[in-house]
Amino acid sequence: MTTIKAGILTYHFSDNYGALFQAYALREWFIRQGVDANFLAYHPAYVEEGGTLDRPWKPSLWRKNATIAYMWLTHNWRRLFGDKEQEAGFDQFRTEHLGIGSVRFRTPDPLMAQAHDLDLLVCGSDQIWNPSIQKGLDPVYFLQFPTASRVRKIAYAPSFGRSEIEPHYHAELGQLVRGLNGVSVREKSGVTILDRAGVPTEEVKIVPDPTILLGDFSGLIGDQIDEDGSVFCYALRSDEVIREVAEHAATTLGGPLYAPRSSRQRWRDIGKGVTPGPQDWLKMMASSSFVVSNSFHGIALSVILNKPFLGIGLPGKRANMNARVQNLLDQVGLNDRLVSNFSSKEIERLIASPTDWQEVNSRLDIMRKAGENYLVSHLRALTEPLQ
Repeated sequence: MTTIKAGILTYHFSDNYGALFQAYALREWFIRQGVDANFLAYHPAYVEEGGTLDRPWKPSLWRKNATIAYMWLTHNWRRLFGDKEQEAGFDQFRTEHLGIGSVRFRTPDPLMAQAHDLDLLVCGSDQIWNPSIQKGLDPVYFLQFPTASRVRKIAYAPSFGRSEIEPHYHAELGQLVRGLNGVSVREKSGVTILDRAGVPTEEVKIVPDPTILLGDFSGLIGDQIDEDGSVFCYALRSDEVIREVAEHAATTLGGPLYAPRSSRQRWRDIGKGVTPGPQDWLKMMASSSFVVSNSFHGIALSVILNKPFLGIGLPGKRANMNARVQNLLDQVGLNDRLVSNFSSKEIERLIASPTDWQEVNSRLDIMRKAGENYLVSHLRALTEPLQ
């Protein structure tokens, strides 16, 4: 039987632990099914570098251009003064575990040649459908570029990153999604957004993040790692609330507190700051005794690894991003593990409260099965004419 060839479009290029683990997990799942799966080398400048200014003489575009300028400045600051060893660790992970070389396409045109011999295209997970102020919706992440007619195009667990998007995107979103042969999202809120964009809810599947789909990271961390009594704190976007919670958790448990630094960190270290590569990051989490995180993937991987944890809700204007975590914790029955304010008594109570991991793992299995059924149905459909 001819091997199925699949191409994946996602944020595989970001120096972000969660982004790389979801990319690894989706590709690894396909590989374990006997699929020849690889990433397409689309890495547009607007995602991390800001992109090109848009008519800077127009006052109405000042916010857009201010964002672009800020992203350009911070990107170049990190490139000049960032932690080179940490950057090398991310690059090494992409080479060794994602099969990615140094090729990078800033525009979609070269993707046509990359996709020429593929049977399946997958736009997958992370916040690839979250409209940015620089670009809006990117048609490439909806697989809207010329390919051979036989190529099947599906979405696996993309996220909008928030509970709603601006209404002026709805018409464009609906049109882009209608070009796919299969539609799935990671959160229930994504179904609502697509419904407002005119996509019938019965056509949209809810599937788990690729990290949950895969569920097995022994290939990265080994079969067994002994706990070292530490508290592992992974903070993104803000150190509000999470700092106090992590410090109090470490004091309560009597262990050291480690916090991997983000390349975009704008706060002093929480506990002892460390700069591990992705594989060592995962090993640190696996060997810790307790995890505190305000990151979706920090919390998702804690659940997968059955690590006692506390999820921290993002404060203020970022609160609408908490829907991703809330949806996950609702599904696994751990919504009480998400806190938004610091209370020493509440933190101590939650630390002392045991988690029924058998029940959690049963729920994870149900979620995993939904993802597997969705993907397997499309792999089987490759032997049938496209609808």
